[in-house]
Amino acid sequence: MAKAYFDETDEKTDELYMKQALTQAKKAYKQGDTPIGCVIVYKGEVIARGYNRRNKDKLSLSHAEILAIKKASKVIGDWRLEGCTMYVTLEPCQMCAGAIVQSRIPRVVIGCMNKKAGSCGSVINLLDMKEFNHRVSITKGVLEASCSKLMSDFFADLRVGAINKDQGGTHGTA
Repeated sequence: MAKAYFDETDEKTDELYMKQALTQAKKAYKQGDTPIGCVIVYKGEVIARGYNRRNKDKLSLSHAEILAIKKASKVIGDWRLEGCTMYVTLEPCQMCAGAIVQSRIPRVVIGCMNKKAGSCGSVINLLDMKEFNHRVSITKGVLEASCSKLMSDFFADLRVGAINKDQGGTHGTA
């Protein structure tokens, strides 16, 4: 098997791409979906973006990571995303972690961890299981405070009724 290509990045580069993932997460927030955003980078360029659309699409599969993987595969022209790095604002769930492994993405950069459902180290680590034929390098905590605050703000707004998840958006916004 050929060695996967991915850019060795520094902290500033990781922060740059995580800011773009945060921009995607804010789109989900505005439409009343849990604010999770994702970008996939190949050879220094963002080739795919995604944000959570479960409520808008009424589909459990509409996670930011899954949508971005689908777009990246179209750009690359292959299901194998061996040269890519994924930047995601919240630790992926088991479905998304499985898709990352299946896509052969070599590196994932995570904003904040998900103690209740995270599958990249919090509850289980599906990205580094020796039983699988592919393992993923993980970088955690990039812009963690910003990613975590966005999640906290969203759920605080949801509790006070400032977000209407059924109609796909925040109250009082166009």
